[in-house]
Parts: sequence; C-alpha cells; structure tokens
Amino acid sequence: MRIDDPVVLDLRGVTDKAGFMDRCADAFGLPDWFGRNWDALAESLGELPRPVAVVVTHWQAYARRAPRDWDLAQEVFATAVEESGERLSVLVALGSPGGDEE
Repeated sequence: MRIDDPVVLDLRGVTDKAGFMDRCADAFGLPDWFGRNWDALAESLGELPRPVAVVVTHWQAYARRAPRDWDLAQEVFATAVEESGERLSVLVALGSPGGDEE
C-alpha cells in the first residue's frame, strides 16, 4: 500500500467520544446514518472502498481527556488493520508541527 494520499484524522479540539466519532465520519466520508459507536466504526473501517492509509494527528489532548475512549479507538484501529488484508494502515503521528495544541 502506498501512503501518497493518506486520510488525515485530525483530532485537534476533540474532547469526547462524540467529537471523535464526528471527526471519523468526516475524515472517512461515512454516511449520515453512521451509528457513531465503536462497533459501527469498526464495521465502517472494514468496508472502506479502497486501500487507505490513515494518519492520526493531534491526538494527545484527546488521549489525556478521554483515556478509556482513546484506548478503545486504538483497539478498533488495530483490529481493523489486522482484518483488512493490508487494505488499511493506521499511523499515529507522535508530534505535530505546531506542538500539542488543545
């Protein structure tokens, strides 16, 4: 898989699960009827129409504010990657050009 045109999941300003799910819906182009829960996200990641590389940025503040949800998000992404047959890669950016913005 090439990472020429990644989907950027920018979590800047996200403070809760609802915000995280909204950001995922926008980044992945999910339909309005997307259930905005962990099972729905897992299912949607498994049904993406093309191979996708996802780069998660500005996640640090979300991880501090909602550590349990961040752990669940990582589990969902990891499972989706394992089950994707190399159609999905998720990369978590360790730094950001502007620092860790709230």
